[in-house]
Amino acid sequence: MTSAQPANHLKAVYAWLMLLPAMLILLAFTHWPAVTTLVNSFYSTPKGRRAAVWVGPENYQTMLADPIFWQAMVNNLWYAGVSIPLSIALALLMALWVHQRMLGRAWLRMAFFTPTVLPMIAVANIWLFFFTPQYGLLERLTLWLGFGSHNWLGDPSTALGAVIWVAVWKEAGLFMIFYLAALQSLNPSLREAAAIEGASRWAFFWRVQWPLLMPTTLFVLVNSIINAFRTVDHLFVMTKGGPDNATMLLLYHLYEVGFRYWDTAAAATLTVVIIAILVGATLLQFFTLDKKVHYQ
Repeated sequence: MTSAQPANHLKAVYAWLMLLPAMLILLAFTHWPAVTTLVNSFYSTPKGRRAAVWVGPENYQTMLADPIFWQAMVNNLWYAGVSIPLSIALALLMALWVHQRMLGRAWLRMAFFTPTVLPMIAVANIWLFFFTPQYGLLERLTLWLGFGSHNWLGDPSTALGAVIWVAVWKEAGLFMIFYLAALQSLNPSLREAAAIEGASRWAFFWRVQWPLLMPTTLFVLVNSIINAFRTVDHLFVMTKGGPDNATMLLLYHLYEVGFRYWDTAAAATLTVVIIAILVGATLLQFFTLDKKVHYQ
């Protein structure tokens, strides 16, 4: 007993020493910046020799009175509410398709996954050419079908939808890989048992596959929500938040406030709001959906 206790303590010391580098990096680049951002949101923006002063909730009051903030919030909620279910549904359909035995299955998987490996700036430039009025690929197609020309990115009624479609096209391939891996991990005897019982393909998916895919769905859902509130790259190339703030998202609004107008206090306030939204959405998912997850 006596000799076993020092050995256990030594193992605990080794374990903490192994964890220490990762903990220090996490503390230095994640937790400490989050705390300092929260503190800075209660101070004014330092300008020149004038140091930051305590202003309390004034930055939050100013943010709530800003119509551009509310426009960005509404746009981001629409962006998340449309892109997330579309990305997940498309990823699941593609995974079910390429999971079957067929000729050229490897090439089809590669084609679905290719947009994921492209940088978002490259994807934005590709679709910018598609959406270009008069001579873009989409324009040529609509003109050939007899429809008139339309400025997809210049019209406030269609600009956000165009941006959402680009995000769906980019992310669905990544989520497909997770669903495909989950489908391949299922026991093949389940399909054989369902076939013996005479279950249809839809019944087998809804009653067997979909419940067993819930852990993957929860993982994909959390990541898709995070991506929906942090995606900003393609806006720099495609719309820059326009026209008339129709595609202004929270993170792009944060960039403009912090780096274009150099209002660091307002940028810190927006950062706190975005972090609060992400943490709240993630906790809500884990506490609500985790009860429906069937872990193997």
